[in-house]
Amino acid sequence: MRSRNDGSTPRSACSLADLGRGEIVTLNIDLRVSIGTLELKNPVMTASGTFASGREFADFVDLTRLGAIVTKGVSACAWPGNPSPRIAETASGMLNSIGLQNPGVDAFVEKDLRWLEDNAPGTPVIVNVSGHSAEDYVDVIRRLEIEPGVAGYEINISCPNVEQGGMAFGTDCLSAAAVTAACRAATARTLIVKLTPNVTSIAEIARAVEAEGADGVSVINTLLGMAIDAESCRPLLARVVGGLSGPAIKPVALRAVWEVANAVKVPVIGMGGIANGTDAVEFLLAGASAVAVGTANFVDPTATIRVIDGIREYCERHTVLRARDLTGALRV
Repeated sequence: MRSRNDGSTPRSACSLADLGRGEIVTLNIDLRVSIGTLELKNPVMTASGTFASGREFADFVDLTRLGAIVTKGVSACAWPGNPSPRIAETASGMLNSIGLQNPGVDAFVEKDLRWLEDNAPGTPVIVNVSGHSAEDYVDVIRRLEIEPGVAGYEINISCPNVEQGGMAFGTDCLSAAAVTAACRAATARTLIVKLTPNVTSIAEIARAVEAEGADGVSVINTLLGMAIDAESCRPLLARVVGGLSGPAIKPVALRAVWEVANAVKVPVIGMGGIANGTDAVEFLLAGASAVAVGTANFVDPTATIRVIDGIREYCERHTVLRARDLTGALRV
């Protein structure tokens, strides 16, 4: 084993042609990545809706180790969400139809944002924003602009579990662009737009939001699916259909990240079935600049930390001194 853990500043990254040596080394790996105006200490975020605002995970995860915390969706007013049952387990993933239940932006600020400011110092908080109209999104942003604890926004135009708003904006270039433009005009903070895979061309939607000022795109939200109880002849979800996440959607997500990364110049945040460091590296190689861990948090509350450690171990094993050099290094 070769060791170079001497505390020196990492030299320029090795050539990715060196990948595959398989040699175990201990190096000073630079995990930092940039999204818009944000510099993250590592590429690992939480996926919205799977980590709440971190409070429930604080007994298991040192929140200051995360690259960023992306909150559950926040709307201008409280949303009750969909009727139960709204979670169903499938063979290799999870179906949900939560319906963006949340207490509204004012309650979020007082309960969750204040808690995050005290308990996750130094970790950027990115607020996932939901709305039924472009004005709804802007109202949330304007309310949060006075809050110094907010580092940026993830605009959710891709939720499949609400009748109006949500995915309705994300399936059309014009409406996706209009929401992005309205949000861009309301903030100079980092603006990320979360895209749906339930479209003919996710790359076209990505180009549309990039043109209106998005600093990055999150790829992907859940895929529409359904599950049936054959004994009762009834659907497992009260709303019949819901969003499929977890390992089952990883190949779809990788394909979407690769297509989008080849279509836009802004950073791509990859997500969909990431449960370990190897999964995350695959998304980086496909073109992602950062990743988000979602459904795996329900299986193992320490999943985010395992993913961070896994990326570092991969870099050490392949003598890659900067994690950002993995982005787009796929050999096709």
